[in-house]
Amino acid sequence: MTPKMRVAAAACVLALATAACAPGSSAPPATSPAQPSGGVRTDASKLGNVTLTVWDQEVRGGQNAQMSKLVADFQAKYPNIKIKRVSRSFDDLNTTLRLALTGNEPPDVVQANNGRPQMGAFVKAGQLRPLDAYAEAYGWKKRYPQSVLQYVSYSSDGKIFGQGSLYGMPQVGEVVGVLYNKEKLAKLGLTPPKTWEDFQAALAKAKTAGETPLMLGNLDKWPAIHVFGTVQGQNVPADQISTLGFGRKGGSWNSPENTKAAQQLVDWVDKGYFNKGFNGEGYDPAWQAFGKGEGVFLIGGSWLLADLEKTMGKNLGFMLPPGAPVATGGTGLPFAITAKSPNPDAAAAYIDFITNSDAMKVLTSNGLLPIADTDQQTVPAGPQQDMFTAFSTITKQNGLAPYLDYATPTFSDTLGAALQDLLAKKKTPQEFLDTLEKDYKTFSDSNG
Repeated sequence: MTPKMRVAAAACVLALATAACAPGSSAPPATSPAQPSGGVRTDASKLGNVTLTVWDQEVRGGQNAQMSKLVADFQAKYPNIKIKRVSRSFDDLNTTLRLALTGNEPPDVVQANNGRPQMGAFVKAGQLRPLDAYAEAYGWKKRYPQSVLQYVSYSSDGKIFGQGSLYGMPQVGEVVGVLYNKEKLAKLGLTPPKTWEDFQAALAKAKTAGETPLMLGNLDKWPAIHVFGTVQGQNVPADQISTLGFGRKGGSWNSPENTKAAQQLVDWVDKGYFNKGFNGEGYDPAWQAFGKGEGVFLIGGSWLLADLEKTMGKNLGFMLPPGAPVATGGTGLPFAITAKSPNPDAAAAYIDFITNSDAMKVLTSNGLLPIADTDQQTVPAGPQQDMFTAFSTITKQNGLAPYLDYATPTFSDTLGAALQDLLAKKKTPQEFLDTLEKDYKTFSDSNG
């Protein structure tokens, strides 16, 4: 997310975060906390007076609105539990969370990026509590399909991503698609492209007409990961992307398909499809400029819909990448319980409350994409309906591809920097892929 957002993007997206060495690397990893016993307490009203410190990154308009309401509703239902909410931007959260978890009094509940550099490293260091007993007590495994649960599952040593115990519960679904300005597209005499070839033809026509075809703000490096993932999805088989994205053995970045994807991105630069100075422009200024009428297309995540719709209204369109049924996506940043929290039962009750069926309705009413009960929501025609349709379609086709920065503990930095160099023409496509291959192989070969 991104700012998953899920920047997320997805971040991280997302999708999407600054990677660093595993916490506690100067000492042996702590042992993971014992699973709660069969005596898990699910009646939050009987837990006594509790203060829960919660760190989240739900800072944008629709994100903050839904979380503010859910916190207020939770405290109204359980006046014995006070929520001390600390909201930080996606980047600030990733910067500060690692240090906070190593302290003696970390927050009780945190949003931790699903990927290896964050959640995987925290699991390995024993800093997050496995949630299997709570999942059983609250029925979380019935609430979410396995296709979602894999994004919040790790082995207890943090090595295997996508299997093992549950370490977090997400609120929102995420899918990276193509946002477009309907008015500008109509003025160009175009309809939303149906194929990848049509999309590239639309980019060319926009450029010829004097428009900026594609908006991108890549100062923070991770946004281009979503753009490359979209291009990759139209050139590389989905199973190969999954192998690479989850950091599993058996894949290779040095393939003709990945070379084609990297070259296509360079071609877009050569043809002037991006806004000027995109590598030095921030993520937020770029999508905000799109919302004010700059550019025809923006490759971005579903987390941007609520804010962009406020400025663009029904002039905003959202679609899956036209062509192969593959799109980068997954879940927003999941909510996890820290290992040192003295109030895990209250923390679990809070997580259950903000992810239940009523919460999904609150998310929907604030323009967000609920991870569960998506088909049961009623939304008006327009951008939000486009987003719900896109997410429903891609999940039914099993076409969600993992965020590429999930691959290794250092891959977010590696891929982000390599993409900046590729887009700046400082690296050739082959040099770009060689850089990725080295990081991926070093990790996958040693990960057991």
